[in-house]
Amino acid sequence: MKLFRLAPAALAALLLTGCPAKKDTAETETTTTPAAATPAVPAFNADSAYAYVAKQVAFGPRVPNSKAHVQTGDWLVARFKALGLTVREQPFEAMAFDGNMLKSRNLIAQYQPQAPRRVAVFTHWDTRPFADKDKQNKNAPFDGASDGASGVGIVLEMARILAAQPDSLTPGVGVDFILFDAEDYGYDAATQGEKKNLLNGQETWCLGSQYWAKNVVPAGYKPNYGILLDMVGAKDGRFNREGISRKKAPDVVEKVWNTAAELGFSDYFQFTNSPTLTDDHAFTNAAGVRTIDIIDFLPNGEFRPYHHTTQDNLSIIDRRTLKAVGQTVLTTIYKE
Repeated sequence: MKLFRLAPAALAALLLTGCPAKKDTAETETTTTPAAATPAVPAFNADSAYAYVAKQVAFGPRVPNSKAHVQTGDWLVARFKALGLTVREQPFEAMAFDGNMLKSRNLIAQYQPQAPRRVAVFTHWDTRPFADKDKQNKNAPFDGASDGASGVGIVLEMARILAAQPDSLTPGVGVDFILFDAEDYGYDAATQGEKKNLLNGQETWCLGSQYWAKNVVPAGYKPNYGILLDMVGAKDGRFNREGISRKKAPDVVEKVWNTAAELGFSDYFQFTNSPTLTDDHAFTNAAGVRTIDIIDFLPNGEFRPYHHTTQDNLSIIDRRTLKAVGQTVLTTIYKE
């Protein structure tokens, strides 16, 4: 993904840190309220998630209007249906900054669609058409193993796990896996200054989530909250508390990061703040879905070196990162 924007006073916010809630040491045993027992949560299978990432990469770069893009979308729909989820496609066309009309589709797969209480898990499934941060191949397409495929790999594995549970071991909420398209075809003035932005004055990133926010599917959709996964598979991933997430859904940020700490994943989910970022959650929040962003984005407002380069391939994907994110999100859902 994309570009960051510093919110007011964001530079000061970069230095702020926090910790999971701790019991006051002055409390006595008679005044302590026992914590609710964590429900039995299935184990997230990182090997399976990795295989889903590899499968997407094998199709080739999932750039809108390409054969690989169509094949990947068809495979995703078939896979969700094979797991027994209720699947909807939301086709749309959107003009990219360079004037190309992108034939795109958002995908919505619902687990337990009848459940009144719901949680949304968002990600994007397309890849950027050019490695514009690459020093040698800035116009080359790239695999998007972390930036795109990793979030989808985690979503597919979560769907597989949930679909396999007997009725007695299902979570207390329904889950909607919403995969946005045409997310990563945006204009970066720092790396594409030689190109003309025909969408000047309009947001060039996140075209799929912009379309969904204006045409919400399912109609009237109001889940308890949403979690966006973006660039969640690279080795030594670092997930800091992003600005819009902290502003729009601070309780969800606390819930997810504290859950990660309880599971022993604080090396990945760090109690450090990062700046405001234009990502899909900016538009899901605008549509009324309180959403946080789990993204490999650093407190200084920079991305990791693989970002938008040909280095974003299968070699950087680490099962331990997939496990940390997948198990944390799955456990968070089971706590509802």
